[in-house]
Amino acid sequence: MLMSHTFTFVSHYARRALLGFGVAVVLVPTVHGQPWLKADSTDRTNQSYFRALADWPSANQFRDAQGHPGPGYWQQRVDYVIRTRLDTVQHRVSGTARVTYHNNAPATLTYLWFQLDQNIEQPDSRAALSQPAIPQTSLPPQAQSFLFPDRSVLGNTISRVQLVDARGRLTDARYIMNGTQMRVDLAAPLVTGAQVQLEVEWSHGVPEAGTQNFNGRGQRELVKDGWLYEMAQWFPRAAVYDDVNGWNNDQFLGQGEFYLNFGSYDVQITVPRDHIVRATGTLQNPEQVLTATQRQRLTQAMRDTVPVFIVAANEVGSASARPAGAGELTWRFTADSVRDFAWASSRAFVWDAAGYTYPESGRLVEMHSVYPRDAMPLWDKVSTRAIKQTLITYGRMTFEYPYAQASNVHGPVFGMEYPMIAFCGARPSPDGTYTPALEYSLVAVTIHEVGHNWFPMIVASDERKWTWMDEGLNSFLEHYASLDWDPDWPAARLRGYATNIAPYMRTSNQVPIMTESDYIHTAFGPNGYAKPAAGLVMLRERILGPERFDLAFREYSTKWAFKHPQPADFYRSIGNGAGENLSYFWRGWFYTTYANDQAVTSVTSQDALPLTGDPSRGRFYHRVTIENNGGLVLPIELQLTYTDGSSERVRLPAETWRKDERRFVYGHFSEKPLASVMLDPDNAYADVNTQNNLWTAPVAVPVPQ
Repeated sequence: MLMSHTFTFVSHYARRALLGFGVAVVLVPTVHGQPWLKADSTDRTNQSYFRALADWPSANQFRDAQGHPGPGYWQQRVDYVIRTRLDTVQHRVSGTARVTYHNNAPATLTYLWFQLDQNIEQPDSRAALSQPAIPQTSLPPQAQSFLFPDRSVLGNTISRVQLVDARGRLTDARYIMNGTQMRVDLAAPLVTGAQVQLEVEWSHGVPEAGTQNFNGRGQRELVKDGWLYEMAQWFPRAAVYDDVNGWNNDQFLGQGEFYLNFGSYDVQITVPRDHIVRATGTLQNPEQVLTATQRQRLTQAMRDTVPVFIVAANEVGSASARPAGAGELTWRFTADSVRDFAWASSRAFVWDAAGYTYPESGRLVEMHSVYPRDAMPLWDKVSTRAIKQTLITYGRMTFEYPYAQASNVHGPVFGMEYPMIAFCGARPSPDGTYTPALEYSLVAVTIHEVGHNWFPMIVASDERKWTWMDEGLNSFLEHYASLDWDPDWPAARLRGYATNIAPYMRTSNQVPIMTESDYIHTAFGPNGYAKPAAGLVMLRERILGPERFDLAFREYSTKWAFKHPQPADFYRSIGNGAGENLSYFWRGWFYTTYANDQAVTSVTSQDALPLTGDPSRGRFYHRVTIENNGGLVLPIELQLTYTDGSSERVRLPAETWRKDERRFVYGHFSEKPLASVMLDPDNAYADVNTQNNLWTAPVAVPVPQ
């Protein structure tokens, strides 16, 4: 048995033999002080990286110790019937929603909370009031319009809030506005298993692209063929009441995103007759809003492996591309088991579509892309194909896409996700040219935003608090989908590679991944997207191996599909499913801002025979001293290269550091002398100082004769 360098090396049998001759064998530590990497010398408590994480909530009937939903798990359900209209003259959306709230909680509710995220655009919103002052300078008109748009037409106008009684009668409800939240008091307590209905009528302006937009997700933009409208966070949505926090009342400040209930939607959208609409859900009235030719093309598209134009570029704006008649048209979409609803509308849309059938189940998924002619020829080449890649890769690594369709919309919002619909950017130059980098950008943003259907649209974590649980997990899967798309995908564009996160981990101005979304004060992308993605790639490829990781990750994904996991549920699921105590990894990578800096500080070699008396073990015995100069505990990988040019890999687990987290001496037998030792030869562990990773044997200097 090879002991840590902190103790004299004596085997069990050698110890018995020496004691038999009256020789005392004492295991003597060779280090002084505590052996913990980040120990506080004034605190005599267990500070080992390997200690259990004490701040995870105790397992209970709602969330069990495996990280799965417990036998008593519950969540609320909220159903919506919405009638809405888009006014393209005033650029305003209005609507009425009948909301059915199902109380599945083991508690009686006397009021409900709703999210009014459009209120972030009001001049007195907390997001607006907490903006720092602009620099002391003279601003050009374009900058003035960006920084100081007219907000008098923005934010929600609530016309009425009424409760619906058992007979369908409406009575005014008492409601209180609190920034981006609205409390509605109920006429009677809502007991477990009961439901209540209410109606809300509202309207708000649609912010224009190119102006300061605190929401940044629902916007309008004028292109050469007309206005594009992308509608998001556009209606009052019930806040989540759960077993962890009760009512989740975090204000919408723009960075932390959304935590929402599952339910059904029946949405009628009235728009000008010349508009094309894509939305969450399945279109229920194609006979009223599509021409016979378009309906025939859709049928054909679902049979083809390449996209088919439903509305071709030369048909945009033509009377023949829309049903005959005058006046507005109402599009009706329905969806079940979704946590949100978004839509896009424009007279400028080109529309292509295709179908993808999962080979295992035979399930057909419709794939749709809509974009202005300004986005061609890039979007018609890439968008729908990138949707397909997402369905394939994410389906393999988690579960098959469960919804009937997936849509991608090009407009002013560069990247945002909703159930069954994504808003993406990347537009060619006005002359139609584009670079390979822009094509990669479109593929990446499409995979990422469509991929969000899995996290958090289906595995519905609390985005308002934990960015990494949706952006990080999604970026991890995006890493593999990108490589599936192109094995030569530029490495610098992949968030999952450890080398790409190392520069961020060198900086001092960081916060831990386990920081609530709105309080990540700097480098939001590296913190919420790239660092968790790189950590999970490391965990899969290096620490656990793909087989064990994939089993655990798929189980987490399927167990929490259409439910609300918390951070500890993820950590427990991966550890239990992979059969590994990963406290050291979660603690270091997710709960701290420490970096990895392992160093080879010395290598010594000697004749092995006096140590073993056994020539079969090898001619040489090498001692490689590795020091842990950073703050993370991670496995050790070494490449040992011999003087004849041959080499071998040595992989030591993280537990190598369990006795001393600062220094380890590795012993190795070989037949050949060492020429060099390289730490982390594949740059897989985000080492922030690779200058101390290589040891080379000194060159022998000839002795003058």
